[in-house]
This record gives sequence, C-alpha cells and structure tokens, in this order.
Amino acid sequence: MQRLLLFVVFIVALNKVCAQQKIPPFRMATSDGKLFNASNLPIGKPVIVIYFSPECDHCQVLMKEWFKRTGDFRKASVAMITFLPLANVALFEKEFKIKQHANIITGTEGTSFFVRNYYKVLDMPFVALHDKNGNLITTYSKDIPLNTLAAKLRQLN
Repeated sequence: MQRLLLFVVFIVALNKVCAQQKIPPFRMATSDGKLFNASNLPIGKPVIVIYFSPECDHCQVLMKEWFKRTGDFRKASVAMITFLPLANVALFEKEFKIKQHANIITGTEGTSFFVRNYYKVLDMPFVALHDKNGNLITTYSKDIPLNTLAAKLRQLN
C-alpha cells in the first residue's frame, strides 16, 4: 500500500513538472479591450512569451533592441504580456508600432499574475521560448541575449 501511495505521489509530481514545460494557458486583455487566450496562438509555430513592464528600464532596453531586429523573430508568434493597465499597453503599442508586426500580440493579464507565477518570474524582462509543439526550450530574464535567442529560434525551424 505504501508503494502504491508513493507511486501516485510521484505521478502527480511528474504531471506538475511536465505541465510547467508547456505554454501557459494564459488570458490577457488587448488594447482594443478584447480577450486573447494562449489557445488563439497559431498552431505549428514556435512561441516567444515576453513578460515585461513598459516602465521597466531593462524592458525598455530590450524592446529597443528587439524592434531593431524583428526579422530575427518573424517566424515565431510573440505574446508580450504585462500586468499594467490597458492604457499602458496602448501607449507601448503606439511607441513601438506593434500593429505593424502581425506576429506580435500585446496585452495585460492584470493583477492575476498567472503568467508571472507560472514561470516564477523574479526579474523583468522575462522571455520564454517554446517550440512549435508548445514545449519549453529555454528562458531568460533581465539581460536577454537576443543573439542567442535568435540562434535557438533558427534551430527550431
């Protein structure tokens, strides 16, 4: 009986670990007030999840560098998620002309902090790269090596 209990505990723990290796089933509000779910991401493409704050200095540096080289990340679906209000998302979209990039969706998860807790984000910006099947490949936080991220994304295609 004790072995059976240990086996069940092991399977439950393994399921929790494996569940953390997929794209989180997030929901966010976009600047136009619509809800966007992770299930709305295109199937069969790598996914990059960026957790950020438009007010964070490190995030500003990342975004300025990111938008200089958007071609490196065009083959991925990019979900940029913040916890700040929609007004901040709209300003961010305007500043970086997000609507010109069809593969990027931005929004807020509000104060649910679901994505933040899912990935255990401690520093921002935070980036998670998932393959076309949703499997987590790697994560980065604070100082994001865009050359390395772009190289890993190319390996997935």
